[in-house]
Amino acid sequence: MNTNTKSRNNKLYFMISVGMMAALCFVGNYIQIKIPNGVLITRIHFGNSMCLLSGLLLGGFGGGLASGIGAGLYDLMDPVYIFSAPFTFLSKFAMGYICGELASYFRTRHKGTTLGKTTGILISGILGQITYIILYLAKTYLTQIILGYEVQTAVTATVTNLITSSVNAVIAVAVSVPLYLALRVPLRHTGLASVLNPELPPKEEGKKVSPRTIIGIVAFVVLTVAAFVLYIEYKLGNI
Repeated sequence: MNTNTKSRNNKLYFMISVGMMAALCFVGNYIQIKIPNGVLITRIHFGNSMCLLSGLLLGGFGGGLASGIGAGLYDLMDPVYIFSAPFTFLSKFAMGYICGELASYFRTRHKGTTLGKTTGILISGILGQITYIILYLAKTYLTQIILGYEVQTAVTATVTNLITSSVNAVIAVAVSVPLYLALRVPLRHTGLASVLNPELPPKEEGKKVSPRTIIGIVAFVVLTVAAFVLYIEYKLGNI
């Protein structure tokens, strides 16, 4: 197989993998329990489990895409959440990306150790979830304050969301990590092996942060703020 054909196949497998995991993230959101939270509605669901699994299987970028697309599509299909879809895409992307990048780091830099096989995977899932919870709770609190609710009301809504988010986080890690550990070996023998469980390139001493990374971080922050502003404008009735 020549290099060009192999490259095309890898791209195809990557798109198939992202689409498959995005579908699982989408469906996982429908396995849910909705909980009224005063002025908001919060949920316990299995969507985050699939978001973390996406990161563990596909690495940072692929896992982030699958997580963001699947969760964002769910919001677009529900009138209650439709205007929060852009923020959801970005926050879920962040969860899958952080989880995937950390998992790749542990698999590469600590290969053959417990940290590279299991402990690092668990840490990756936990930190991916914490990333999402921080973004989600910040959105919850700021939304209430901007909409004119009392600080106490905003705090109560945020604490309630913290509780349900923590339950979701425990479910997500408890489901995704064992699933990944069970699937990682069988999937290596499939046509998708070339895009699964990605490892980082060899470490280069003294290498600085690339301009692409800096641009990516700045773009993410700008888009997140823009998505939040769009959501607030909708809540204020300006859209």
